[in-house]
Amino acid sequence: MTLALAALLAYEAHDAARSHRATAERALRDYAAVAAFELAAGAGDDLDRAVFPAMAPLTSTRASSPYERLPAPSAIAAPSDSALRCAAPVPDSARTYFRYDFRDGSLVTAGLPLSPRESTRFADTLAAHARAIYQRDWRYAALRTRIAGADRVAFYSLKYAEHEAPIAAFGFTTCGDALGEPLFRAVVRRHALLPVSLVGELPNDSLVAVEVRDAAGRQLFAPASASSAPGAGTPFMGDVSLARFAGVRVRATLRPRAVETLALGAMPRSRLAVLLGLLALTAGMIVLAVLQLRRENELARLRSDFISSVSHELRTPLAQILLFAETLSLNRIRSERERRDAADVIVQEGRHLMHLVENILHFSRAERRMTRLTTEHLALAPLVRDTVDAWTPLAVAGGATVSTELDERVTASADRGAIRQMMLNLLDNAVKYGPSGQHIVVTLASGAGGNARITVDDEGEGIPASERERVWASFYRLDRHANSAVAGSGIGLYVVRELAALQHGRAWVESAPAGGARFVIELNGGAAQEERPASARERLPTPGAHKITSV
Repeated sequence: MTLALAALLAYEAHDAARSHRATAERALRDYAAVAAFELAAGAGDDLDRAVFPAMAPLTSTRASSPYERLPAPSAIAAPSDSALRCAAPVPDSARTYFRYDFRDGSLVTAGLPLSPRESTRFADTLAAHARAIYQRDWRYAALRTRIAGADRVAFYSLKYAEHEAPIAAFGFTTCGDALGEPLFRAVVRRHALLPVSLVGELPNDSLVAVEVRDAAGRQLFAPASASSAPGAGTPFMGDVSLARFAGVRVRATLRPRAVETLALGAMPRSRLAVLLGLLALTAGMIVLAVLQLRRENELARLRSDFISSVSHELRTPLAQILLFAETLSLNRIRSERERRDAADVIVQEGRHLMHLVENILHFSRAERRMTRLTTEHLALAPLVRDTVDAWTPLAVAGGATVSTELDERVTASADRGAIRQMMLNLLDNAVKYGPSGQHIVVTLASGAGGNARITVDDEGEGIPASERERVWASFYRLDRHANSAVAGSGIGLYVVRELAALQHGRAWVESAPAGGARFVIELNGGAAQEERPASARERLPTPGAHKITSV
């Protein structure tokens, strides 16, 4: 459910970001269309001021009758003489003024004369344009033509009769640049193409790249900065087609600066990668939580098994102690020998019980990182020998014999209680999991680098190589022992390794020469002491093997 909720939130966030971006892109395209419209409108205003006053005296009033006598085309020469003069005076020195009569299809011209071929072509073009393109609410229109081998623009206006029928078209021709660069450059220079409230006083060239083409696709206007400036090709553009002005098409493209200004900083970026990353992180955290829950359940099961195992191990010595203590208390002893035997059993089981309690205490302190050791420079042989001697009765009870091979010269910086606890755990492990009648060998020698090395060899089944690291984990038992009748808490070897590490040593297991397992404890600073001459008052024990064999 958490993953589904996270996926739903990610989708909603992605959908909101996508909608935001789509809205911003749509707004920017609208702004580009506004810029194109403003450029076209500005050009139209300039043309209106130049052309309409010249046409108005002849076309603004309707004809009184369909047969009204029309004025000569020279009538518009004077009012239009100053309109849309070309930059170069020579091509514009002679204009053609014309009147086309829709009633009989006649074309009358004044000024620059037209050849018969040019006159026929121009009359046909003008009539088709007026009938197909010219709108009733237009004041005038323009079309492109060729006169005397040069490109010309013809501006004309229609005169209507009483019943809205056009009866004549009056107009004049001028150079092709009248709908070209001078007109649109002047508009771009002085007329704001984008809302001033949003862009302030920024110049048009820094915000918009504009381009003007005629109906044939020829470029009429494109400032050098529009094609060379970086970012002129952004996808936010708008087009306006001016059918009224010979099919001129205006295109405006927003520059990055305009995008940043109009989008209040920048276009919103896609958050898909971030959302997918967060979704993957959520999925990973869910998997981690599931694994942690499984681990917690496993630990709970292991602790439950541990409590059960410890309770079982504690109950056996307690039962023995209680049995023989009651025997002594009720004076059911028949001889002094039986009394000593009962007392020995109580002492032996008490030691076993003390060993179990010490293990549990060491494990608890190790789990809480509260174990504190007091190390000192020790001769290890006496300590190992005393520990083995104390354990021998328990080994005998388990049907095992123990022998030692101790180098009396080996010393180490160690804690006495920790060494004793490690030895007792390894001996208990060897007796518990070894066969009846086995022989356990405890060795103390100087290892590689002068370290002290203690080994405990048993004659059991050994430990597979794949399990030799896992046996040191808390609560872990080999599969062959997990469901067996052999009692065990699974913390003995864990305590051994923890105590070895706290003394800057290490512990591991390998194969024993006799085929069982060899557990090794290696402690730092265990170089053998140099032999000194013996005196009458002090003599070191002879290096060699110290044997303890059960009776």
